[in-house]
Amino acid sequence: MFRRQDPRFRDDGNFLLARVRTSKHEEVIHVRLSKTSEMSAQGAGYFVRKVLVGPDSLDQAVLEVTTNRAHKVTRAIVDGGELVPVRQWQG
Repeated sequence: MFRRQDPRFRDDGNFLLARVRTSKHEEVIHVRLSKTSEMSAQGAGYFVRKVLVGPDSLDQAVLEVTTNRAHKVTRAIVDGGELVPVRQWQG
């Protein structure tokens, strides 16, 4: 079944790119998830859990992403922040 990529993620070859805005200080953290080395096979797709730390504010957030076999995001949860849609990214 054809599925489009989640609008909060950008597919960049061997990586999924995302940006997370932390809840505490609203710092935006750039995230790069490797499709080959960071994601673990799980069921009919892949899973990764990544702890993020803002370099300026030291805010923490936890990102959990589940994808199908084609690396299209099927579920994404952020504890301590929110995903920023690609259309809102600047620079």
